[in-house]
Amino acid sequence: MTVTTLPAFIAAHPDAVLVEVAETKGSTPREAGTMMVVSATSLWGTIGGGHLEFMAIEHARKHLAGENVPDSLDVPLGPEIGQCCGGRTILSFRIIDQTVEEELRCRLQDERAAFPQVMIFGAGHVGLALARALVPLPLAVTLIDSRTSIDGTPPKGVTFRRVAMPEAEIAQAKPGAAIVILTHDHALDFLIAKEALTRADLAYVGMIGSKTKRATFASFLEREGANRASLDRLTLPIGGSTVKDKRPAVIAAMVAAELLGLLLGAQS
Repeated sequence: MTVTTLPAFIAAHPDAVLVEVAETKGSTPREAGTMMVVSATSLWGTIGGGHLEFMAIEHARKHLAGENVPDSLDVPLGPEIGQCCGGRTILSFRIIDQTVEEELRCRLQDERAAFPQVMIFGAGHVGLALARALVPLPLAVTLIDSRTSIDGTPPKGVTFRRVAMPEAEIAQAKPGAAIVILTHDHALDFLIAKEALTRADLAYVGMIGSKTKRATFASFLEREGANRASLDRLTLPIGGSTVKDKRPAVIAAMVAAELLGLLLGAQS
């Protein structure tokens, strides 16, 4: 499996077959709608691995070679193919022509539009590490910073915005979005968090810091005349307390897990 985008894969491998899980019965590795693309030499995506996927790749390449093979396979996932799921998977196979390519483009566009939104405030070492951790996941990630120079390069697939007043960007968050606050300035963190906590429709508001920072922020809310009860909706510290490690990549991994459990767990 490659990390390139599907459009880029198809552009590089114009002769390819779309393999899709058309139907499932019982326990199966992946759900209906899961797809992969097979060329003569490369793959994009996965339908669950194992012998099922090996059979699918072999069948798709027979299609590409012009052999007379069916457009679907009904595969029992039992000991005879070395898998023990116990269900059945029906696979469909289509040569990717212009019509199929356009269908895939629209499908990916619709899927991406439905991704939960994550807004990361602060493109420092932790913010960039979190963006890198989230970019392969089914999330729409925006990275926001006010500085003229940041601590690295935002990864491809993440929307980067440089703005003068990051706290004003909270108004652009979609209902159900997650807000992660990691800026270089505690005062700015507090302004962003104050705005975020006025939005009762956000799924997550998290800010990097300690118990001391939480207490300081509580005092800030009180001075600002804000509803101190909204502090109950603030996750601080972020990422949980299981691992005591402050390296950016570790914090990013823990926050990514926290966000996945919240944003994607609700869709299950």
